[in-house]
Amino acid sequence: MKRISMLIAIIGLSTSVLVSCKNEASDKKDLTSENQHKDRKGAHRDGDHKGPPPGDRKGPPKVGSPEQTKPLEEIGGYKIGDVATDFNLKNVDGSMVSLASIESAKGYIVTFTCNECPFSKLYEDRLIALHNTYASQGYSVIAINPNSPENEKEGYEAMQQRAKEKGFPFAYLVDEGQKIYPQYGAVRTPHVFLLDKEFKVQYIGTIDDNAKSPEDVKVKYLENAINALQNGKKPEPNFTKANGCPVKASRA
Repeated sequence: MKRISMLIAIIGLSTSVLVSCKNEASDKKDLTSENQHKDRKGAHRDGDHKGPPPGDRKGPPKVGSPEQTKPLEEIGGYKIGDVATDFNLKNVDGSMVSLASIESAKGYIVTFTCNECPFSKLYEDRLIALHNTYASQGYSVIAINPNSPENEKEGYEAMQQRAKEKGFPFAYLVDEGQKIYPQYGAVRTPHVFLLDKEFKVQYIGTIDDNAKSPEDVKVKYLENAINALQNGKKPEPNFTKANGCPVKASRA
């Protein structure tokens, strides 16, 4: 009887150990499965963000659609053939500049641009090159900052600093009171208005067809328009949609 009791105890102990080992194995399997599931979820989360971080992207940052969306009729500024009203605006050197004050002019490359817009920055060197090429031929660049001076980075002192850093050879004027850009119908920076000697608008739009890369430009709209005027012809095309940042109006 004593032996039978011992045998039953041994069998019970063995069964208990077997069940314990089985449960432990099952727990490890469940834990492994859970960890694998978590790893897959983590990998999925990491995979949601493909490509380089935003700071490493090349080219101008996205600012919504850079192309003007409204036609000239809706903008309400000058149209091709209109005669522009002269202005008298403060230059970064402190002088006052008007169209009439530019000597020996055969035309005017009136360009609305600014300090901070990435598209304006991409075109700065091209505007310098245009002025250096065509000013001696009677077509000077006259740059006007239409943005509100409420933004310190677009204010007069910031304009002076930017002109100094880039060595602008052309006038860089502040549109005090933001009165001039609505007259022209400038809606983007940069936005170009090519005038002839009589201040008549002959071309409106963008400088060329590739803001990001000057090496990949295929059509130089502004240069073609200037060359057409020099040859006594009408620019063709005489209108393109400006590409750049929206003009920042005052909140007042």
